[in-house]
Formats: sequence, structure tokens, C-alpha cells
Amino acid sequence: MIVAPSILACDLTRLAEEIRAVERGGAGMIHVDVMDGRFVPNITFGPVVVKACRRATALPLDAHLMIADAEPYIGAFADAGATSISVHVEAVPHLQRAIAHLRERGVSPGVALNPSTPIATLDEILPELDYVLVMSVNPGFSYQKLLPATLDKLRRLREKIRGLGLSVKLQVDGGIDPGNIREVGSAGADIVVVGAAAFAAGDPERAVRSLLEAAS
Repeated sequence: MIVAPSILACDLTRLAEEIRAVERGGAGMIHVDVMDGRFVPNITFGPVVVKACRRATALPLDAHLMIADAEPYIGAFADAGATSISVHVEAVPHLQRAIAHLRERGVSPGVALNPSTPIATLDEILPELDYVLVMSVNPGFSYQKLLPATLDKLRRLREKIRGLGLSVKLQVDGGIDPGNIREVGSAGADIVVVGAAAFAAGDPERAVRSLLEAAS
């Protein structure tokens, strides 16, 4: 399992230091939650923050675009150093074109699903993806509890991917902590995004180690 700490929950006045701490703890990826105040009720980061993260670490940078009509911004995040980018099936009218654009830019493409969005919306695009991001909370804010229905959704999506003979990875974001990370992994998650569980206690290195231990 890859643990991907989200900088949404970190101390932004110590961004580089906090990224290096989770890297020492065993994080395999850094997650950047990009919000526009339209698709979700919050405003967060743009390409300049991804660029700052890129200077702080050699780890893969995963940009989650929770923005309306994300396709025009793909190039800016790719240029800033994003390794993978996910766009929301609910927010991108020409999803196949956006995924093709990501491939053209050499970025690993993903699609994100909100909690109430059925996995059937992926039927026509799933073979073209590297990963699916399953939201286990309603997007927009940190410090939410994982929605229990996510686990069944994960299992069904894992079975669908397996049945099609695909190698699409499953990423899960929202409410993951040491108490549920093993269950999330057992349901099919390859990558878990963590916010408060990594940064809230003030020792990100130890927190990520504890998450990896709890997942094993």
C-alpha cells in the first residue's frame, strides 16, 4: 500500500519540512488537493504550490483537481511537476479528451468519483485509466469521517477491474486513519490519501510510520 499524505492538512508555513518528514516516515507519494470554490465549497492550491512541492521532494506528486471544467488547467499542473492528475467524472464534460490530454503530457491519468457517483459512470473510460480515486467523504474539507458505504464500493470496483483484466489502481481519499486503514486496504485500495492522520498530531514522520504499520 502507498500512503499519500495530503498537504491540505499540513502546516503550510513549513511546507518543505513537513513533506520531508512524511517522506522519511515512508510516504510513497504527496497528494495536492486543488479546489476552486465552485465544484467544491473551498479554495486551496494552484500550480505554484505544486511547483513548490516539486522543489521539496522527488516523490511522485499527485494532483487531485476538484475544479469545474478541469481540462484547460491540465497543462499548467503538468508543467508544475505533477506526476499524476485526477479529474472528476462529474465535472469534466469531455472526459476521454481530458484523459488523452493527460497522456500526451506524460502524466498518469486518473478519474475521481464522489461518494454518490456510481461506478458505472466509468464503464467507457476505465480501460484508459491508470487509477481511480474513490472519495470516501464528500470533497471540500479535511477532518471528515470515512463513509462506510465506501468499502463496498471499493470491493465492487476492484472486482470490476479484475474481471476486465485491467491493472487500474484504486486510490481512496477521506477519513482514513490507523483504525480503518487495514480495512480500506482489504477492500481493494492500493493508495490511501491521508490528511489529519498524517499531520494533526505534529509529528508527520511518526504518523506515517504508524499508518504503514497499521496497514500491514
